[in-house]
Amino acid sequence: MPSSATLPLSVISPSVYQSGDAPITAAGFPSSEFARLRFAFSPASEAITSLRLLQDPGRCCANSTCACFFALVPLGAYFAEFLTPPPASPVPDLDAELDRIARADLDEAVAEASPVPAAESDVVQRFLADPAAGVARAADELRLYWDTALARFWPQIRGLFEAEIVRRSRQLARDGAGALFNDLHPNISWDDGRLKVRTRAWKRRGPLGVDGLILIPSVFHWPDTAVMAEPYQPILVYPAPGVATVWAHDIIPTTGALDALIGRTRARVLVALSESVTTTALGRRLSMAPRRLSMAPGAVSQHLKVLHDNGLITRHRSGREVFSARSALGDTLCANGSALS
Repeated sequence: MPSSATLPLSVISPSVYQSGDAPITAAGFPSSEFARLRFAFSPASEAITSLRLLQDPGRCCANSTCACFFALVPLGAYFAEFLTPPPASPVPDLDAELDRIARADLDEAVAEASPVPAAESDVVQRFLADPAAGVARAADELRLYWDTALARFWPQIRGLFEAEIVRRSRQLARDGAGALFNDLHPNISWDDGRLKVRTRAWKRRGPLGVDGLILIPSVFHWPDTAVMAEPYQPILVYPAPGVATVWAHDIIPTTGALDALIGRTRARVLVALSESVTTTALGRRLSMAPRRLSMAPGAVSQHLKVLHDNGLITRHRSGREVFSARSALGDTLCANGSALS
């Protein structure tokens, strides 16, 4: 058994999509580093990943306003990583991340932009000639893209991430790191005290560093994993389970039997609680449904209290947030209501 000072952890490569029988990256870090293992998610990283997907030859995107991004974040193994800084908090907001991007180290930004496949293009050459203006332009373009393409979906995506982080944190506390890592993705495994991550085109072996590892669930990285290391804090990105539910949250069906039993509004609230979600996120989800149900946060909380008092939902606190989800009884009631309709 390895000593506590040399517990090995296999990890990380810079912005590489993982798949198949590929090299395995590895690094050692002390067992004390487990105290620094944390979960987070990143709106900026999700936006960048979705932009990379838009460059898939099987898709169409001719939006010239994203020309800078398409050059700096091409589809493939390498892209300019200053655009996806590791999250500084478990639940960062886009404005904070855009501010970090706008304040990126200019020498690092130039070093990362220089090797991109389109380095000789006018767009990248313009960036390299004036990196301060280029970084600011990149932050502005990311904001424009976010507002146009992703903002309306973010409440559902964020709700999925919040539920995933709560679930994984419980799994880590209950079952330990080995069970957690072995359950994240087929590319990731824990064996004999070593975390192994299959990479497509890169190997790394050595100390992980003193900052610890960030585990980041993602919607747009599905079905692959991604990794990043120095000069940034090491991160491991994996596809969040239940990605398909993000696009299904606009539809909140209820049934006649369930409506008659607990009331139509409360039935819609109960059906919407298919996974753990905060009161705020639940309110957004209900308001974005085709048949909108706009309620003040206090009204949502009151419905949740009634459902909780009757054993139809469970509630737990994580930091300042309270998460609610259907209980086993609530699941049974929803299933029976559907069957009786």
